[in-house]
Amino acid sequence: MDQVLTPDFTGKERTIDTGAAELIDKAHRMGIETGFDRLARMLPQCGFGLLGVCCRRCYNGPCRVSLFEEGPRRGVCGASADTIVARNFLETLTAGAAPHAEHAREVALTLLEAAEGRAPYPIRSPEKLRQLAAGLGIEAEGVADRELAAAVAHRALADFQQQDGVIGWLGVHAPAEARERWDKLGVLPTNAHLEIARSATRTAMGCDADPVNLLLGAVTMGLVDGYDGCHLSSDLQDVLFGMPQLVRTRARLGVLEAEQVNIAVHGHVPVLSEKVLEAAGRLKEEAREAGAQGINVVGVCCTGNELMERHGVPLASNFAGQELVLMTGACDAMVVDVQCIMPGLAEVAKCFHTAFITTLPYVKIPGATHVEFSPARADQAAEEIVRRAIAAYRRRNPALVTIPDDTVEMWGGFTPENILGALGKVNAADPLGPLVDAVAAGDILGAVAIVGCTGFKVRHDWANTELARHLLRHNVLVLANGCGGHSLARHGFTVPGGKALEYCGASLRGVLEAVGQANGLPSLPPVLHVGSCVDNARVADLLVALAARLGVAVRDLPVAGSSPEVQSPKVLSIGAYFLSLGVDVHVGLSLQTEGSPFVHRFLTEPAGGEEPTLDALLGSTLIVESDPARAAEKILARLRHKRQALGLKEAAVASA
Repeated sequence: MDQVLTPDFTGKERTIDTGAAELIDKAHRMGIETGFDRLARMLPQCGFGLLGVCCRRCYNGPCRVSLFEEGPRRGVCGASADTIVARNFLETLTAGAAPHAEHAREVALTLLEAAEGRAPYPIRSPEKLRQLAAGLGIEAEGVADRELAAAVAHRALADFQQQDGVIGWLGVHAPAEARERWDKLGVLPTNAHLEIARSATRTAMGCDADPVNLLLGAVTMGLVDGYDGCHLSSDLQDVLFGMPQLVRTRARLGVLEAEQVNIAVHGHVPVLSEKVLEAAGRLKEEAREAGAQGINVVGVCCTGNELMERHGVPLASNFAGQELVLMTGACDAMVVDVQCIMPGLAEVAKCFHTAFITTLPYVKIPGATHVEFSPARADQAAEEIVRRAIAAYRRRNPALVTIPDDTVEMWGGFTPENILGALGKVNAADPLGPLVDAVAAGDILGAVAIVGCTGFKVRHDWANTELARHLLRHNVLVLANGCGGHSLARHGFTVPGGKALEYCGASLRGVLEAVGQANGLPSLPPVLHVGSCVDNARVADLLVALAARLGVAVRDLPVAGSSPEVQSPKVLSIGAYFLSLGVDVHVGLSLQTEGSPFVHRFLTEPAGGEEPTLDALLGSTLIVESDPARAAEKILARLRHKRQALGLKEAAVASA
């Protein structure tokens, strides 16, 4: 959308969520600044930065390279626009992959401490543990769970230490055909930390200046994020916290409750939030003594998704709405771990009674209370956090409480195992058969995962939901996770038999109803909620299984990923992972690559020209389009292209 915001916008102009709009207007009345205001005051943003041609890699700069004849064509060191844009792109992907890799390492260390009896976490899924051991070639016969968990944890940590070979988690999950292609391109990662450090080195002043080589480095970063970020995190969290189950819960800001102590958990690593939920259960009587009816834990961003898919914890809001959770005046504690935490939360919390609590030594925010968390003292830290929330509840000012009165039902917890289980009720002998048959017959055109973010440049939740409507109408199976999953859950897309079923094309609706009714539901939800950002690993596992069932490569499947409201570098590094598999990826905002026509063409143009492209190397393209309707058209064209290459029959006609 055009950058024409003004500081006096209304809530309805910035979000399609009526409750969120109400709280944006409340913030204006109270003179409280939120991210919506800060963006409006920032405009117009730097044109050089938006094109990706600003370089600050040394103190000869900053250098700003021009696309026009009268301006400078190279930086002081001689770097061209192609080099500067490619470096900036790789640097962004590195900034995305690093927190996901650190997330995985934290979970691996927690598993090791739990296995050695130094942290109070049980092994909740020994079945997943043994499955991983088999994939890693670790002997499990007759080995106790904790001993096996230690072995798996050590193997996970080797992915951050080994100096030769290929990361182990790639061997567990990567299809052989893709691995062979990556090997030929020279992009296979050896260890996550090494590749992140190497990427930081190659983008430093005076190092790698070859745009193609830098872009191949972006593929390596995608593999780091995919295997030693998403897959490793998701796998080990399943071992520690249990496999997600199909759950029915609620979403939207109305999930906060006036008569309860409300604790919002926010971030991405559920090692802390699992313990906060446990402590909330233990300390309910203390909350009652403070005058509350109990303790209500609600989720924000991906920590919320993790608790939702395992425990049914309701989802309050996503990235762009995190400050609005505090604007209710009913949030007694906002507890954060890492990733997507806005420093502005501290300023909003000061306007209310809310205890804003940081927990990790490398994520501290001025104005927040810091409660140091580590796996070894998890129970003590969690209880301290909950007691701080109870103490804050005593200070709550009822006159400042505004809880929107709307919530919606949502279903989540879909995993490859749960999806196959549901399909198995239709065909127990071949669970993937019904899905394969529906795609082959054209009843399902293809599948798209709507993932990633919400931000402030796009009307909150609008692009995520609008793209979903267009895709469903054309009989595309839609999955969702991360903050995009929040958007679709909060607007009714994840309910079996709900109103969103009306958006579906007739043939897709028939498939959803047939599978749903075989499982005792009116239908499957129009959108399958598959969890948090790292649960993109589950999407990838489903694609690998489907490709194996069809006897084709993942790159041949009529599938795509999309982040219509992208804001975080993590979306790009996850996107690079799916691009490396040969899966097309759509983003709804400029990636700041247009300053180099070469780099932009490499990423976005189909194969067939004289210059190298991502599509020629990997079978995938990056689609950059802000308008959801036009984005849907471009995604649909690529799905049809891949169907045609597979020789599949014409797809069903879209609904009117």
